[in-house]
Amino acid sequence: MTPETLLARLLGPAAPELTCEQCFDTLDAYVEDARAAGTAAADARHDGMAAHLEGCPACADDRESLEAHLDRLDP
Repeated sequence: MTPETLLARLLGPAAPELTCEQCFDTLDAYVEDARAAGTAAADARHDGMAAHLEGCPACADDRESLEAHLDRLDP
């Protein structure tokens, strides 16, 4: 891990961030928006989601699992 990455993790996100519960409640809509319109559009529609997913490995894993599941259903 680079010193910059470590410092960024220690300081936390510069943007508003969701809690894990808030993230879980809207993760399906975020992933669907990202698949339909792209990640940038999904980030714009879901304030705080990008910052939370960047800083929370557990929620990022949930996102990856959901994306993989949807990829299997609709390749």
